[in-house]
Amino acid sequence: MAELTNKGLQAAVSKLEKKVTRNADSIAEEAKKIDEDAKDTSRVAEQIAAKKVDRDSVAETLEFGKITAGLSEAIIAYASAGHDTAKSAKAAGDQARDSYNGFQEAIDRSTVDGIYDVDAGWFEQV
Repeated sequence: MAELTNKGLQAAVSKLEKKVTRNADSIAEEAKKIDEDAKDTSRVAEQIAAKKVDRDSVAETLEFGKITAGLSEAIIAYASAGHDTAKSAKAAGDQARDSYNGFQEAIDRSTVDGIYDVDAGWFEQV
C-alpha cells in the first residue's frame, strides 16, 4: 500500500478533478452533437412530409427525432453531474489544502527524519 501524504492527496484530488472535468466536457460535446442530430431528424421529417412521403415513414422519423432529443437531454444531465462531481473534488482539495497546509509547511521545515524521532509536543497546535 502506498504511503498517504498531504501532498499526495492534494495531487490525487487535483488530478481527479481535471480528469472528471475533461470527461464531462467531452460528454457534453457529444451530447450537443446528438442534439443537433435530433434537430436534423425533425427537419428531415418535416421535409419528407412536405414531399408527401407515406405517413408511417414520417411518423417513424418524427419519433426517432424525439427519442434522440430525449437521449441528448439525458446525456447533458449526466455531463452536468460530472461537472458537479469535479466541483466537489475541487472543494475537497481546497478544504484539505486549507486545513492541512500548516502541517505540511511544518513538516517541510522539520529536520526530523523519522516519525519515531518526533517529540509528541511537536504535534500540538499553537
